[in-house]
Amino acid sequence: MLESLIWSYLPLVVGILLALIFLGIVLLRVTKPALSALLVAFIVVTGFASLSKAAAGSTEIWLDIDTKASSLTVMQGQTRAIIFQNIAIGSNGASWNRQLNDEQTPLGDFTITEVRTSQRFDLFMPINYPNKDHARRAFENGRITAAEHDTLMKAFNRGGPPPQNTSLGGHLGIHGLGAGNLEVHQRFNWTNGCIALTNEQVEELAQWVNPGTRVLIH
Repeated sequence: MLESLIWSYLPLVVGILLALIFLGIVLLRVTKPALSALLVAFIVVTGFASLSKAAAGSTEIWLDIDTKASSLTVMQGQTRAIIFQNIAIGSNGASWNRQLNDEQTPLGDFTITEVRTSQRFDLFMPINYPNKDHARRAFENGRITAAEHDTLMKAFNRGGPPPQNTSLGGHLGIHGLGAGNLEVHQRFNWTNGCIALTNEQVEELAQWVNPGTRVLIH
């Protein structure tokens, strides 16, 4: 964790130090040495206080889902907190151009909208698919109508959940296996587009996430 933070903020630290050196040289030329020292000390303290706040904010939890590696990683900032292997995605793979009933997992940047129990899947964590990026791309490619695009945009502008009944499909998220076949899960991508974990994995994952948690699927 410490090593990751050091490398993440090294450019910022170097930039601050170079700026302080330049400022110190200027101040020494135009002001009294004692006053220059006080000003530089103040800037150093202020700069590193800001750096500490930035570092503290870097521990935000988010999910990195690698569809090619079949893995879901819980990230704390840029640090891997826990990795769930052998996840399952849509039976037809993953795509930037998902459509209704094509059984593909959408690629992109999403957020979890809720965490709820599921009679079928143990736990279900819906994501905000389709999002604005998917709606824009689909409209430009002619995969949704102008009316569907307008409906989606109105929902986004209201800050509400996206409609789930357009040509892009919906009702996607992260869920468990429920009473499903574990052997099938371990051997095949079997979902309609969701991300599936075992029940044990999804229950452990639920301890890390909340509504609003970022989900990057790639």
